Amino acid sequence: MKALTMKAIRLHEFGGPEVLRCEEVPVPGPAPGEVLVRVHAVGLNPPDWYVREGMPGIPPEFRPPFDLPLIPGTDVSGVVEAVAADVHDFTAGDEVIALLRFPVRMQSGAYAEYVTAPAGDLARKPAGVDHVHAAGLPMSGLTAWQYLIEVGHGHPSPFQEARHRPAALNGESTVLINGAAGGVGHLAVQLAKWQGARVVAVASGTHERFLRELGADEFIDYTAQRPEDAVRDIDLVLDTVGGPASRRFLPVLRRGGALYPVYFGQFDDEENSRRGVTVTGTQVRANGAQLTELARLADAGTLRVAIDSTFPLTDARAAHRRAARGHLQGKIVLTLP
Repeated sequence: MKALTMKAIRLHEFGGPEVLRCEEVPVPGPAPGEVLVRVHAVGLNPPDWYVREGMPGIPPEFRPPFDLPLIPGTDVSGVVEAVAADVHDFTAGDEVIALLRFPVRMQSGAYAEYVTAPAGDLARKPAGVDHVHAAGLPMSGLTAWQYLIEVGHGHPSPFQEARHRPAALNGESTVLINGAAGGVGHLAVQLAKWQGARVVAVASGTHERFLRELGADEFIDYTAQRPEDAVRDIDLVLDTVGGPASRRFLPVLRRGGALYPVYFGQFDDEENSRRGVTVTGTQVRANGAQLTELARLADAGTLRVAIDSTFPLTDARAAHRRAARGHLQGKIVLTLP
């Protein structure tokens, strides 16, 4: 190794963006089955700030343990620096992207110059997609994929007993996507269109042109009109905002329709049954094979990763402040030299 230490962002206590500190720490070494990645870009995701705050809104039984200090981050794009002896699918110099270890480890050390990665979490970065855009793909893309296309694993959701089974989308389907301009939402719009569906995008009015360029057939500005009053007979609602307010979308569904809240809320099984609708969700999981498919779509131009803003790794606090202001258009990405 050329360097024995590296720059990394660590938190020693939970709190606001000010708890993120840039420090010198040892460069990690790959364990069996892992590679060491020289990080070029890091995609930010909601779990990053949930963990930074100590996950105060998560019930204790769902809250994973965290050992402080920790290095946040799960989404990386970079170059393989070294591989463990038992790794044969990747070699030094390969450009790769990954969602690291999620949700087994909620934060995997991506806010750093180097990070170790399980080989099974990796996909090759397309040559035609730069590191910044590639870093915005893993968690958001896999969330959209596992909700809309294929779950790809048999792990139960911690939030429900029912298994999530994505509805088959085609030219006869109408999909409403709430929070359509955000990280998951803007990729979900494109995946639904790729499947042939008609897409109704819900976001604030400043995002209309952006979402129509991505293929949205209809746009609802939630600041001017309540989406639950604007449409009916929707086949599928993907609510990327989710939470307690997600129930408001039940009336827009046709009988036989489905609501997928990404952040699960409280639902009444009897009400769902009375309406004849399904409400399910899943928890996104790292999956190198699925990420390879997403990378292929990005390379072909079928899937476009939009970048809201970029910040140097050393300015991670500013990136988290940007996230806290909301109304994102795509992804926030940290960059490294």
